[in-house]
Amino acid sequence: MSTPSQPHDDILAQIASEGSHPNRRLRLFKRIAIGGLAACALLALVAARAGRRDTGPRFQTEPVNRGDLTVTVSATGNIQPTNQVDVGSEVSGLVESVFVDDNDHVTKGQILARLDVSKLQDQVVNSRAALTAADARVLQAVATVKESQANLARLRQVAELSGGKVPSKSELETAEATTDRAVADEASARAAVEQARAALSSATISLAKASIRSPINGVVLTREIEPGQTVAASFQAPVLFTLAEDLSQMELQVDVDEADVGQVREGQSATFTVDAYPNRKYPARIRRVGYGSQITDNVVTYKALLTVDNSDLSLRPGMTATAEITTLQRHDVLLVPNAALRFTPPPTAAAGASSGSLVSRLLPHPPRFARSARPMNGNGKNGQSKVWVLRDGQPEAITVTVGATDGRSTEIKDGALQAGSDVITDTAGARS
Repeated sequence: MSTPSQPHDDILAQIASEGSHPNRRLRLFKRIAIGGLAACALLALVAARAGRRDTGPRFQTEPVNRGDLTVTVSATGNIQPTNQVDVGSEVSGLVESVFVDDNDHVTKGQILARLDVSKLQDQVVNSRAALTAADARVLQAVATVKESQANLARLRQVAELSGGKVPSKSELETAEATTDRAVADEASARAAVEQARAALSSATISLAKASIRSPINGVVLTREIEPGQTVAASFQAPVLFTLAEDLSQMELQVDVDEADVGQVREGQSATFTVDAYPNRKYPARIRRVGYGSQITDNVVTYKALLTVDNSDLSLRPGMTATAEITTLQRHDVLLVPNAALRFTPPPTAAAGASSGSLVSRLLPHPPRFARSARPMNGNGKNGQSKVWVLRDGQPEAITVTVGATDGRSTEIKDGALQAGSDVITDTAGARS
């Protein structure tokens, strides 16, 4: 049985037997040196492969699929009636009666409430009396005009019969002026009649407006008054009732962020949910996107109006809703996860993928400086980006042209990537 030192002893014996010849001794040492270098190279290769196997990074991959891509924009807002009317009072007074309550259905012209009309009735009576007095003054003015005209005619006749001797010229001029004043008084009296008639009309209208009537057919949303309260309409009409014309057709008013408003267009479809029915999605459609901005807490938003069918009356005014507006749809397109577009292999993996032959790895090299990895593969010129796939256990880059994204997946418009390929999305750490 041989011992581990036997090959060494054989070599020494050979050296002793051939040591007397210098050339043979030199050739022997060359063979020993070459064998030692080969053994060292073999050990280095095994160590390098073991090191790569033990410490090299592992990669997480996901498959590339074909499917539909839907891009949506989220926005929140409130549900409101399409036509909401605030009913107030143009006259002041004490509320005498209220005839409707919340949720009551009303028709156009129906009396909702009535104010105390005592003073208003007195104003009507006073205005009617003033009109009568104005009419009497017109009659007086007419009689005065007739009297002055008759006196002027008599003086002119006397002057004609007397050959201009009597009456004097000043008397004729005075009579003419009196007639003119009488005519002017008549015109003033008639104008006073019109003023009195207008005052009577105003008093009559105020009396009629003491009965608060519904301007539309609808539903009472809120009632702000009670019998016995005083309504003061000195500067502006106080709101007494809030009516909604038709609750079967509502509108959703949402605030769209300035970063998303460029994608939102009139006619786009949407769905929304409310807290009252969290498992139900209501359909809607954009009717208008406002140009005017709103700034809240330094956030710029734009108002968008969506039409909502509320035939079952499950939605109520003021409900908070979260809407998902569909801005883009793509059917049967190549999709990759967004994580694959953000992935960049670590420098050690990239260096391993580009390493040379065994001899080049064994020979000494100048120090290698690792390149800083990009934080993500952002879209380059013409929408180009990179994804990485595994080739013989090493990452390999593929250039692709990207399209729309929904935040989770991105459309691939062009490139060598195929459906079913596995793209690298992340590293999983070193192999143990």
